[in-house]
Amino acid sequence: MHTTTTTRALAVAAALTLGLTLASCSTGNSSSETGSSSSSTSAASAHNDQDVMFAQMMLPHHKQAVEMSDMLLAKGSGVDTDVTDLAKQIKAEQSPEINQLTTWLKGWDEPTESEHSGMGHSMSGMMSDSDMDDLDQASAKDAAKLYLEEMIQHHKGAVDMAKTEVTKGKNTDAVAMAKSIVSSQTEQITQMQDMLASL
Repeated sequence: MHTTTTTRALAVAAALTLGLTLASCSTGNSSSETGSSSSSTSAASAHNDQDVMFAQMMLPHHKQAVEMSDMLLAKGSGVDTDVTDLAKQIKAEQSPEINQLTTWLKGWDEPTESEHSGMGHSMSGMMSDSDMDDLDQASAKDAAKLYLEEMIQHHKGAVDMAKTEVTKGKNTDAVAMAKSIVSSQTEQITQMQDMLASL
């Protein structure tokens, strides 16, 4: 009698365990599939107007920094090597971010340009056309000084925009990029000020 009850109890327990395991497998697969697709969708849609403005304004800002760096590097070996190394570093950091910003805007179904990005030099830290011409036409020696002076202002503008994104942005990836910009570019501003003093 006792043995039969124990056997029956074990059989019921085994059946329950098997049933629960099968149930969790079947629902686990479907829920993880829907979960991953809905989480990626919600991650893509989890943004606000500040995130959009940050991406739309940082995009031309970064593009101009890369353009300035290209102008300096085109001057050749006459430019101070520390400054050329910095220009290469800025290009290496900001080029992938340009791609990421573009990807976000497309994913959010937002234009990569807005009324903000058309504001040109009135956007924080942006160089005017004449500033860019001055850099382009400067001698190798003068270009290093000009590049540092302009890039310090450029970085300060980017840091200001990034700080606003950290405070008001909603998209976690965009906020993470903004924090990275604040950190790296603040460090580079100090580095450039030191370089400028030693030229």
